[in-house]
Amino acid sequence: MEVEIGRGKKARRAYGFDDIAIVPSRRTRDPDDVDVSWTVGPYRFDLPLLASAMDGVVSPATAAVIGQLGGLAVLNLEGIFTRYEDAEDILARIAQLPKEEATREMQQIYQEPVKPELIAQRIQEIKASGVVTAASLTPQKVRKYYELALDAGLDVLVIQGTVVSAEHVSADPTRPPLNLKEFIAELPVPVVVGGCASYHTGLHLMRTGAAGVLVGVGPGAACTTRGVLGIGVPQATAIADVAAARSQHMLETGEYVKVVADGGMRNGGDIAKAIACGADAVMIGSPLARAYEAPGRGFHWGMATFHPTLPRGARVQTVQNGSLQEIIAGPAHENDGTFNLMGGLRTSMATCGYKDIAEFNRAELMIAPALQSEGKQLQRAQGVGMAHQAVARPQPVREPEPEPAGAR
Repeated sequence: MEVEIGRGKKARRAYGFDDIAIVPSRRTRDPDDVDVSWTVGPYRFDLPLLASAMDGVVSPATAAVIGQLGGLAVLNLEGIFTRYEDAEDILARIAQLPKEEATREMQQIYQEPVKPELIAQRIQEIKASGVVTAASLTPQKVRKYYELALDAGLDVLVIQGTVVSAEHVSADPTRPPLNLKEFIAELPVPVVVGGCASYHTGLHLMRTGAAGVLVGVGPGAACTTRGVLGIGVPQATAIADVAAARSQHMLETGEYVKVVADGGMRNGGDIAKAIACGADAVMIGSPLARAYEAPGRGFHWGMATFHPTLPRGARVQTVQNGSLQEIIAGPAHENDGTFNLMGGLRTSMATCGYKDIAEFNRAELMIAPALQSEGKQLQRAQGVGMAHQAVARPQPVREPEPEPAGAR
């Protein structure tokens, strides 16, 4: 529905996750009977979860853990892990920066060139753990580095930017635009591309031959694009629009392209809403940056935070209060929906009676401006439940394993 915002100018109303609610159906279901698996190309994953290609979220080590839990972690091939052999020292330095100096100092840190040998090394480190290996490159650099990544054994390529379009125009002959349709057609691995936030852009990206499209411009906890550029679409509307493009593309070609909601999800309820709006999977960053294992040491930042001339992101602090296992698959020891994210999704689907993601895509939704506040006065007053403020919990100390007899 369009509304007039001034003479001769109309705009559509758009909705975020806090504006909508999932409506229970006439049926409920046993959570054990719910299937939340999904596929990308030839790869099947138990969980519809991708970890964002953020240096504070995905390292080769966390990629292995997330893969073993059933998800897919995306390593940033233009990040700290491919610029520095000793990434841990640099990550520790970033975590210690005063907030008023963080952006400027990170611009300096990221001036270190990407090292081709580290691209291969990091991919091989992930592959050694036996999980599907995914990594991201920007449209500006993908031609330069993709062959190195493929030769190292990359399984899934993510071409990712703040906004990625199927058609990029440039008058500079030294920077020929990337023709995504031609480029993707030549690749032997599935490609996920984005972000986008509208029906037409989503449809054009699907027509490039991509296996999946990332949906989200500016909703992430660390992103400042909406403030710097004024660009963005609230996630519920963006996902629904691109899901509609998926249906149109399937009518045209018979090919089903996956829709991945990228950013803006804080808890299991937001993830459930993203799927109910039409997503096949979600890409999350800040919920995983809270993990004890996360390389950011309680901080995380986006891929444009350190842009040399126009940063579009912030280094934000999270509260480290759980393991990746607890955050993704439980058990939960908090009641605010920030732990056991996939259990929350599964229970939401079961409560509404849906057996798989395709069915849940058709769930009834309502505009619900009172959803977050109705009847929650005591929770807000006491800072519990839906008004809970996360508190850091010390990481459990693991007892050293006993040496086998005769080891000395």
